[in-house]
Amino acid sequence: MSSADIAFINTCKDILENGSWVKDEKVRPHWEDGEPAYTIKKFGVVNRYDLSKDFPLITLRPISLKAAVDEILWIWQKKSNNINDLNSHIWDSWADETGSIGKAYGYQMGVKHKYREGEFDMVDRVLFDLKNNPCSRRIMTNLYTFADLHEMALYPCAYSMTFNVVDGKLCAILNQRSQDMLAANAWNVAQYAALVMMFAQVSGLEAGELVHVIADAHIYDRHIPIVKELITREVFPAPEVVLDKSITNFYDFTPESFTVNNYVHGEKVGRFPVAI
Repeated sequence: MSSADIAFINTCKDILENGSWVKDEKVRPHWEDGEPAYTIKKFGVVNRYDLSKDFPLITLRPISLKAAVDEILWIWQKKSNNINDLNSHIWDSWADETGSIGKAYGYQMGVKHKYREGEFDMVDRVLFDLKNNPCSRRIMTNLYTFADLHEMALYPCAYSMTFNVVDGKLCAILNQRSQDMLAANAWNVAQYAALVMMFAQVSGLEAGELVHVIADAHIYDRHIPIVKELITREVFPAPEVVLDKSITNFYDFTPESFTVNNYVHGEKVGRFPVAI
C-alpha cells in the first residue's frame, strides 16, 4: 500500500477513537445550510513520507495528481492569488467578484524581500539557496504574514515549508495549522511531495523525506460516515510517479510533467459537503 494510505488510515482512526469534539457554538466554519460545522480532532499530528521509497498518492480513492500539481504551481510558480489562473474550482467559495482571494498564498510568494545577495521572492530564494547554500539551515518559506491577514479571504492553512539537504537528498517539513482530513489531506500530501520532487530535480538533488506537521487534524461531523467507510476499503500498491527528467528550470514544469503509472485505486467517494 502507499505510505499515503498508511498515514491516512492511522490518522483517521486515531481521530475517531481518541479525538476531542469541538462543538462550541462559536465555531467559525459552517455548512451551506448555515448550520455550524463541528469537528472531532487531534492536536499535533506528524506524518513522514520517504519519497525515495514511494510517492504518497492514496489508493483508497482516486486523487488527480495533475489537478493537485496545478494548484501547487498556481501558488509557487505562477504566484497567483486569482482563481482565473487555476484550472479547478476548489477556491471558488473564497474568491471575490474579480476572482481574487486577497493577499494570500501566491500573492505572498511573489513579494520580494531584501537579502545580502539581493532581492528575491520566497520561491526564488529557496531555489537560490538549494544551488548555492545547500548546507544552510535557513531555507524556508512562510505565508503567515500577520500584517496582511486582514486582506486574506482565508488565513493560510499550509503556511510554512522548511527545506534541508541530507546526504544529497532534499527533505522538507510542511507545517499546516489546520487540516480537513477528508477534503484536503491526500491532496496536500501529493502536491507537496510533487513540489519537493520538482525542487530537488532542478537543484541537482534526489527527493528525500517529506514531514507533514498538522496542528489541528480534524474530521467534520458530516464527513464521519464517509471517512469510516473509506478507511475500511482495500488498499493497493503505491503507483509509480515519474517526473520529466529533461526539465532543469522550476518555471518550466507543468502538471503534464508528471506521469502516473500503475495507479490502482478504490472508487470515488462521491460529492460531499465542504465546510466554509
